[in-house]
Order: sequence, then structure tokens, then C-alpha cells
Amino acid sequence: MKFAHMGDCHLGGWRQPELRALNFLSFQLAVDKIIKEKVDFVLVAGDLLDSAYPSIDTLKDTFQEFRRLREAKIPVFLIAGSHDYSVSGKTFLDVLEKAGFCKNVFSYEERNGRVYLVPTIFGNVAIYGYPGKKSGLEVDEIENLKMHDTPGLFKILMLHTALRDAVGTLPIKAVDHNLLPKVDYLALGHLHINYNKDGRVYSGPIFPNSLSELEELKGGFFYIYDNGKIRKEELHVKDVHSLTLEIKDAYSAAEETIALLDRYVLSDKIVMLKLYGMLQKGKVSDIDFAKIEEYVQKKKAYVFLRSTSKLHVNEPEIKVDVLDAANLEQQIVKKFTETTPGKFNDTIPWLMKALQTEKKEDEKSAIFEERILSEVRKILEL
Repeated sequence: MKFAHMGDCHLGGWRQPELRALNFLSFQLAVDKIIKEKVDFVLVAGDLLDSAYPSIDTLKDTFQEFRRLREAKIPVFLIAGSHDYSVSGKTFLDVLEKAGFCKNVFSYEERNGRVYLVPTIFGNVAIYGYPGKKSGLEVDEIENLKMHDTPGLFKILMLHTALRDAVGTLPIKAVDHNLLPKVDYLALGHLHINYNKDGRVYSGPIFPNSLSELEELKGGFFYIYDNGKIRKEELHVKDVHSLTLEIKDAYSAAEETIALLDRYVLSDKIVMLKLYGMLQKGKVSDIDFAKIEEYVQKKKAYVFLRSTSKLHVNEPEIKVDVLDAANLEQQIVKKFTETTPGKFNDTIPWLMKALQTEKKEDEKSAIFEERILSEVRKILEL
């Protein structure tokens, strides 16, 4: 038996058209490899699309790749992820299924107050699935799942969720794999990480889904199960060149940046520029990014990305009516909420606390971001 396991494709997800094109190119490369490998079937463990309602262009391109798989007589089994899941239960995954390009394996029945997953049978394989949901709402449900028994068949369970064993002690909602039904292969999606342990496998993203992932992963990947052996398939479409520069003077930042960029060959590369530091002269808006981008274009870079989140400006001192150093933060928040009414004002102290959370040593960027977002969603009740 031989099958491919992919997920977190997030087709149509990048705002920059160049990266959106690379994302799809990486997906095409994965389909090329799958067809060449002549696998028996493909698993897509959620987030095939970045939205439950993608653009028409994204749908047309996606249909074309699924048509190639169908013409190669390779069936596709999938579940919805937290991005392409819809509370209404209606998504464009249904359109793909109606067209005969795939089979959504999420099927269940309720018995004595418990949810029993009903398998999709393909040859000697029983495939079960449960979708991912927004804000980790699927976690509690997954830990109480039961499965219809299929004696003698190779059992696959597809989930789009965070696994406690994969995130460790990080305070995010996650599933204890010990509470899951016993299967031969656990096909996971959601965490964009390298994880392959005792038949529990995260597919990884087909292409990085954020700037931090571009820097960390450099490219995408998926897995192939080949008669008991599980191997990772790398997907490399463009080189990523990341540069970091400390800036103190906004007015000379462009010249300093260009001097740094001039040291490297940037042709056809994804160029990421991360500026950091405390500006002593000028503001971030005073940096001549147009001049930098013009230079990068002359160097024939594929796309130029910049980050100024670590670049700060000396703010003027905030005056408060009563100066109490021990409670200065509370006073500032109080004064703001009094002068700027808003429905989320009560959440400000909790949000500030959540956003002060530091990244732990050796913690993957994707897991750190998920941990912060999970806490913020709980505070905002999203």
C-alpha cells in the first residue's frame, strides 16, 4: 500500500500575488510527485483552501490539479480544516466533492450521546475523519470520539488539530493522543511542523504560510507512506534570503539597507528584510522603502518582503493626572478607556498580558503564534 499525506495547502492565502503564485506552484509540484509515485490514494488533512469561500481563480486552479489526479486514477480523501471549515457545513470542498474530484471522509452517527465515526472503505483501508474548527473548538469533541470497528482493515484517522505531544507543555488547547481511538496511521494537519512519531504524522504545509515560516522552513513538504515506510517529500520552489539590520536613523535607513543588500546575489530569490532597533531620528514612515524596493527590483529579486515590527520610536512621555509608578500601566489604560469608549476596553489588560508572552527557547514560530492567537481568541471570545 502506498499513499500520500498532505495538508495545510492554504491555496489562495497569501496577500502578495507573487507568493500566492508560489504557493500554488508548490501544490502543483506536490501533485507532480504524487502522480509520478503512482500512489494508491491521497489524504488531505484540512486547510486545502485558505478560506471556506475562496476566489473563483483559486477554485479554477484547484479544480485543474484535482482533475489531473482523477485522470491519473488517484482518489483523494479529505477533511475540512480550521480555515476551510464552515459552521454551516457548506464550503467549496463540497463543490469539489460534487464534481467527483474527492471524498470528504467526515461521516458520523450519534449513539448513546457519543459520536461514532463511520469509515470510508477503500480496498483494505478504512479511513475516518473529523474536521478542524475555529479556535480549537474541535479538541474536546475529538477526545470523546469513538469509531465503528473494521476488523482486518488498515485504519487511518484524519484530524486537523493540535496534538499535545507535538506542542509539549505550551498552554494551548490540544488533544491527548492517548485518548484517541487506536489506528494504524494518524494523518494530522494544522500545525506547520516536522512531526513523525509512531505513526502520528503532521503533513506540514505545502508552502510556508507566513513570513516567520518562510524564514524557518524555507519551503513546503508532505509525506508518502510506502508499505510501512514513511518518508518526507521536500517542495522547494524558490530560495529565501533573509537579512536583518539595526536602524537608528530613519533618514539614512535606505542607504544603509542598500549597502547591505549590495553584498548578496538576490536574483530570483524571496528577499526578506527585517529592520529592528530604536529610532533616534525620524519615524518608520520616513524610511524610503520605495528606494529600497527599486534597488531590489534592479537586483532581479523574485519578491521583496519587509518587516518593521521590531522597529520602535521614542514616544513622548505620557502625562497622567496622578503619578504612581507602581500602577502607571493601569493609569494609562484607565485614562484611555475614559477618553475612548469601546466595547473591547474591558479586555485591554488581558490582551496586554497575553501579548507580553515571550517565545520559549527552541519553540517553533508556528507553535508560538498559535499559542498567542489561541489566548487572544479566548479573551475576545472569537
